Amino acid sequence: MIGYVCKYTPFHIMKTFGEEAVKIDPHVSGFDKAETLMHPNICTYAKAVLEECINSGIRNVVLVNCCDSIKRLYDVLKSSPDFNFVYLIDVPRKRNRASDLIMKNEIIKFINSMEKFTGKKFNEDKFIDIVNSRVPQKSSKRSDINIALMGSRVKDSTVKQIQDTGASVNFNFTCTGNFAKSTVLMKNEDFILSYASFLLNSFPCMRMVDNDDRIKILNENLGSIDGLIYHTTKFCDAYSFEYAKLRNSISVPMLKIETDYTEEGNGQMKTRIEAFIETIKSRNKQDEKSYNKKAEDDILVAGIDSGSTSTNVVIMNKNKEILSSSIVRTGARSQSGAEKAMKEALDKLDISRDKLFKIISTGYGRVSIPFADGEITEITCHGKAAYFLNNKVRTIIDIGGQDSKAIKLDDRGKVLDFAMNDKCAAGTGRFLEMMSRTLEVPLSEMGKKSLNWNEDINITSMCTVFAESEVVSLVAQNKEISDIIHGLHKSVATKTVSLVNRVGKEEYYMMTGGVAKNIGVVRCLEEKLGNKVFIPEEPQIVGAIGAALIALESI
Repeated sequence: MIGYVCKYTPFHIMKTFGEEAVKIDPHVSGFDKAETLMHPNICTYAKAVLEECINSGIRNVVLVNCCDSIKRLYDVLKSSPDFNFVYLIDVPRKRNRASDLIMKNEIIKFINSMEKFTGKKFNEDKFIDIVNSRVPQKSSKRSDINIALMGSRVKDSTVKQIQDTGASVNFNFTCTGNFAKSTVLMKNEDFILSYASFLLNSFPCMRMVDNDDRIKILNENLGSIDGLIYHTTKFCDAYSFEYAKLRNSISVPMLKIETDYTEEGNGQMKTRIEAFIETIKSRNKQDEKSYNKKAEDDILVAGIDSGSTSTNVVIMNKNKEILSSSIVRTGARSQSGAEKAMKEALDKLDISRDKLFKIISTGYGRVSIPFADGEITEITCHGKAAYFLNNKVRTIIDIGGQDSKAIKLDDRGKVLDFAMNDKCAAGTGRFLEMMSRTLEVPLSEMGKKSLNWNEDINITSMCTVFAESEVVSLVAQNKEISDIIHGLHKSVATKTVSLVNRVGKEEYYMMTGGVAKNIGVVRCLEEKLGNKVFIPEEPQIVGAIGAALIALESI
């Protein structure tokens, strides 16, 4: 078995020698082994490939000189006694006749190396048969939502997450995608040269000098695409430039995702992808009234928002009146928090759960609530509720326990765009909670206390750990607590406004989530936005309100 990572790899050669050619798709939970062999700031894909090879027992690897990180990976693998066959192919960066000749020479050198490694001679007839015997491609399953993938390599698990939403990936324009040309080799021609040209003229990656075909082919297929998901890899900026170019030049909705190839980020990725697909479905769907006029007068529904810090429930009647609500700590298990919050809301009305026609869940724990009848992402729910509470709202700022979001709405309350924080607690409720403990000031008092600031202190680090070190240093300097808290609130506001800028500033602003109860953060946000921010009567239940509204609409 020989592993490879790049579509420019002549894997047909490996098969000719009787070797199984396996495209490496890393499924790793961390880089414990890789970071002992490579620098921590090396491209996470390169580290993930190394980790996968070590964990899965792949000991023969063929790489392509696509970037410095892959070259470094080659150096590490080549110097390791645990790997048997490690080869680097020097693929030209241009696509012309001279490049074909260079690539032909590279293929011949690779054949010679394979002969030495396997002890077998290269069989020309077998090679031509393998290249020409193309396996018929399975037709892509069509759905109401057709998605294109673009950017750097995407994990199979990410593709599955897209498909699990009911969408189909009909075009995969990524490095390991399915958009490739075909060829037929003839024995009476220079078939190695033809094969070299075939490899070089596949859908070009960003390393190619002339990669205009990428956007050209995308534009040619836009009529069959409902949305584009653009993937970038952590510590790799090449594809970010193309995303910036595309963002304002194509007509279909776009979602940018960034991964480090670890499985730990799948939770956040699931929320982003599901919210994006929900946004597309909302745009495609005609406005429709779904109430049954013959329904009973006492129709009751519930929305439940299972967050990292609190779980919130709203019970609503058919007139969209909020009859009951509850806010409880989520605790160690999201299901337990959900059951407790639901019981509290039901007890206020002195009714049982079977009186509810429908329950819709949202939030990070939405998939872990067995008594929910359906689940919707918090992006869609916040958009629905914000417009319901104040139809002037065009930008929602939601700061919860461990994540922050900026959501942009149109004049009908439909989600146009959204941005979420990365896998970091910076600028969230958890960040303020930790600082509260460090300063020994109750979280509920931090907002009012910060309003009495005198010295304008800047907290330069947004990392929770480093910021805590800064706070400890400021305390040692006898700085006033109110000044320090004001500096922390400014840093949260700065981080939040950067999310707002990503979706585009547009008045009127609403703030939701537990941090909206902190008047100090709200004031800092208003100062940076240059506008007032609307705060709902109970900002923590906005997601649950949206879930309840969606439950009503589905009856």
